Amino acid sequence: MNLKDKLINSFEQFTQNTNGSESEDVRTKRAEGMAIFAAQGFPTMKEEEWKYTPLNKSIKRDYHLKSHENTSLRSSDIDPFLCTGIDSYRLVFVNGVFNKSLSNIACQDTFFVTNLKDAYTGESEVFNQYFGKLADTQQSMVALNTAFAQEGAFVYVKAGAVVDKLVQIIYINNDKSEAQLSQVRNLFVVEDRAEVQILERHQSLTEAYAFTNVVTETSVGKEAHFKHFKVQNNLDETTLVDSTFVRQGAKSSTLVDTFAFGGDLTRNNLHFEFSGEHAEANMDAITLLKGDTIVDHHTFVDHAVPNCQSNQLYKGIYDEKSKGVFNGKVMVRKDAQKTNAFQQNNNLLLTDLAAIDTKPQLEIFADDVACSHGCTIGQLDDEALFYMQSRGIPIKEAKAFLMFAFAGDTLKNITIPELKEQLINLVAKKLNVNLELNELDL
Repeated sequence: MNLKDKLINSFEQFTQNTNGSESEDVRTKRAEGMAIFAAQGFPTMKEEEWKYTPLNKSIKRDYHLKSHENTSLRSSDIDPFLCTGIDSYRLVFVNGVFNKSLSNIACQDTFFVTNLKDAYTGESEVFNQYFGKLADTQQSMVALNTAFAQEGAFVYVKAGAVVDKLVQIIYINNDKSEAQLSQVRNLFVVEDRAEVQILERHQSLTEAYAFTNVVTETSVGKEAHFKHFKVQNNLDETTLVDSTFVRQGAKSSTLVDTFAFGGDLTRNNLHFEFSGEHAEANMDAITLLKGDTIVDHHTFVDHAVPNCQSNQLYKGIYDEKSKGVFNGKVMVRKDAQKTNAFQQNNNLLLTDLAAIDTKPQLEIFADDVACSHGCTIGQLDDEALFYMQSRGIPIKEAKAFLMFAFAGDTLKNITIPELKEQLINLVAKKLNVNLELNELDL
């Protein structure tokens, strides 16, 4: 039995198990999601939006569908994958199940940081208002997630509140016996004039194959400030499909920073929508790949109202047989005058076997706008390498310095020193050289 049929057959049993704990609205959304997935199936390379992302190898495996927690995991097992040296709220999920003993949740008068399941009852009004309302459930992977997802992160910040610590979310897979397919869901609601910063990571600790399909819905209110950092540095035995949807109110600011360093196949779908004027969205990403791996970044920014600004800076360094994809689209609708939109994709190919498919796009229906897009594909500068070697810098370190200089401006919007240091050192490790980058002024 193929994976699609296996999922369809398991849905009835899944709904029977959850029938008593969910509202009629959630059950309806699940049924609608399964109907869409059953009709469409998994995306294939015949579809324009997936023509460079082959899921066929990932979906041919025999996956275990039911989430089950491994209680033997200790705090020391996950510490290497967290931002340390900083006090933070922490949500830990093991094999798709929330682990309360390893987590540090917050349920205060002004904000909540907890498991999505708890939102069914504790903040059911907020949950019902936003769950399934921001994501495009017509997409088959989003529909599949809506049908099955129960666990995930729920962050709700009430109007005027500031979350006083970084929120760290980590999804761990340590099932050694069989391949695991996980459907996880994040819901972030940041009301007017509120602020929060979130760090999210998916990490396998075993060589058993893991396929994670995650959907994140984010609502950012008027004059609110939201930052979301994603670290994707997984083992080669993993597939990650990450679909993120952000809706912004007037005078709000958002940042989504993506650090894609590993995994067999990673697909990032990032969708921004402006619902109020004078809002600003920033999307930065750095991709560092080796081996026979692929990372596909798809972005869509919908400028539906006037006087908004979006900035996209995606950079990639591809070694050995790795491959990157960037497909970015900016839509400026007829009434969205005074729009500013910037989109740039720069890439380095370190071998003849590495590849990048890049397609920045602008679709503009307004006439008073300032929009630009571009892409570059090249190699390291031989003259710069020769100059550095002539000053006594070994070739390995010279290449690493040039690559870090190329990638460094994607770190500029990180304001938490401990987080910036961790990511700088992670970049240094991926470049396989000790540059003592934490001393650099970025």
